[in-house]
Amino acid sequence: MKGKTKAGHDVGASKPKPDRPTMPQGYGIAKDSKGVLDWPKVEQRLGKARNYWVATARPDGRPHAMPVWGLWLEGRFYFSSDGGSRKGKNIAAMPYAVVHLESGDDVVILEGAAERVREKELFSRVDKLYQRKYGMGFSGIPGDVALFAVAPQVVFAWREKDFPKSATRWRLGKSGDRVIEPSGD
Repeated sequence: MKGKTKAGHDVGASKPKPDRPTMPQGYGIAKDSKGVLDWPKVEQRLGKARNYWVATARPDGRPHAMPVWGLWLEGRFYFSSDGGSRKGKNIAAMPYAVVHLESGDDVVILEGAAERVREKELFSRVDKLYQRKYGMGFSGIPGDVALFAVAPQVVFAWREKDFPKSATRWRLGKSGDRVIEPSGD
């Protein structure tokens, strides 16, 4: 699926180019490209994970993090929550999020613009994929079931066993109208 979401995010973009995250010298991050991680394998981990941590910021700037179920689909991370939940309110006020996999010592973190998905066809498609992945769709959930999409602007990944050599960053460009400067810490 090619095109753009309502927020102007590219869908179905080409494979991003890896580079190294910017971290203090003491971390020993490799300077060359030897050992960078493979994007398709990172996407595979994003797709296979069962639980994800989503971090947002409250309107007053205080952080908020919660585990969620989700899907990696066509270059976006999708998760559901009640529209009136703290996550939902935070995204409405400040539409950015950080997503981190919950599994093991191999790290995948994405930062990007977040938006509530209102397209009925996409909502229905993700609902069916949730049913397949988790054995439960959205229909049995009470309240204001909202679907959110995080369009990554930067993704970090590494293996704990060889962190300085495998630490990799992908810059995926603008997310929405504001460019988030990739952090390394």
